Amino acid sequence: MKKGNKLISVLVLAGMMLSAVSAMAGEIRIGITMRMVSENGQKYGQMMMDEIDLINKGGGINGNQIVATLMNDECKSDKGVANANKMIFQKKVHLVVGSSCSSVTLPIVDVTAKAEVPQIVPHSTNSKITQKGSAWVFRVPVSGRFYGGVNAKYTGENIGTRIAYICAADAASQGDCEKMQGQMKSQFGASPVYVAQVQEKEVDFRTHMQKIKTANVDGVMIAALAETMARALVQSYEAGIGPEVRRIGSSSASNSPVPAIAGDAAKGVFFTAAYSHSDKRPIARLFNEMVRKRYGIHAPDHDFSQAYDLIRIVEIALENADLELTSSSLKQDRIAIRDAIAGVRNYQGLASGPISFCSDPAPVCRDGNRTAVLIAYTKGGEKYELEVLARVTMPMDFGL
Repeated sequence: MKKGNKLISVLVLAGMMLSAVSAMAGEIRIGITMRMVSENGQKYGQMMMDEIDLINKGGGINGNQIVATLMNDECKSDKGVANANKMIFQKKVHLVVGSSCSSVTLPIVDVTAKAEVPQIVPHSTNSKITQKGSAWVFRVPVSGRFYGGVNAKYTGENIGTRIAYICAADAASQGDCEKMQGQMKSQFGASPVYVAQVQEKEVDFRTHMQKIKTANVDGVMIAALAETMARALVQSYEAGIGPEVRRIGSSSASNSPVPAIAGDAAKGVFFTAAYSHSDKRPIARLFNEMVRKRYGIHAPDHDFSQAYDLIRIVEIALENADLELTSSSLKQDRIAIRDAIAGVRNYQGLASGPISFCSDPAPVCRDGNRTAVLIAYTKGGEKYELEVLARVTMPMDFGL
């Protein structure tokens, strides 16, 4: 009987210990919504999930595991909003990550603000995202207000001021066109020579290119998503616009489908981005090699680097957040995560400058990355090549 009682006592004690461990360890739920309609888009999402898996295998966040949900919004605002609502109200996520497209991120900001759920943006550049006054949103990529200033300064000083614009209907491209035109006006007093508003997935630019050809311009800005931009670049040469007229890309020019689809038409295109694979820093070389080995991408663009930086920033914030992770602490935990992200200062990662946030729900606090890289294609095609023209850190309040 005594041996039996001892065995029962040991089993009871072991059960109590396991229960205590279970009570101590919780789960941190993250919902990710992104544009994953292309091979690269799928790999951006996969890299985020892989990095979260590595965090979990390394012991998690203060002993807690991250449970991530990845959803494809296809760059459609209605799907993005539906994804956000599902993750917030059904999955009960602590943090929303999204989206790739500004036209999707903009309405999601309203959803997360109303539900009081922190949101961190991986790729969207439209300036209005952080100008809504939401206390819950943070942006990792460089805002369009900074890109516009850098693009305009280089264009006006090195190319000329007679610029034509092809502006696709998606929110990021509209924002890039508006900021570029505004900065050309404020810095050089130059108005657009020609402006064409086109559909998000426009396929025929020939009429516009013929008009631009006769307008005697110094440059053509093409603001569009990657595949659309590539088609416009090819058709600009088919229309007889020579290489002496410089092509200026919006930030999506950094996405590898642009040179892959445009081929030789990508040569000479310059644009602003947050990262270049030609970066010689050790951290960049290690990252480039990791992306090549894992995902078969020989030259990762800034959407890869920004997704990676975002996960590192989230990891830092979660480790610093005071989380209870109980069934009754969801609201409190969401606030703690928001405040921890706001406390991130001078994060040094793949971005060309430090990323910092603060608590005020204004762009100066929520546009964390102020350093734009000015880049040009020296070769198009699958094995494209780039050169870095300049790195520029902008004042916090620039463009406001």
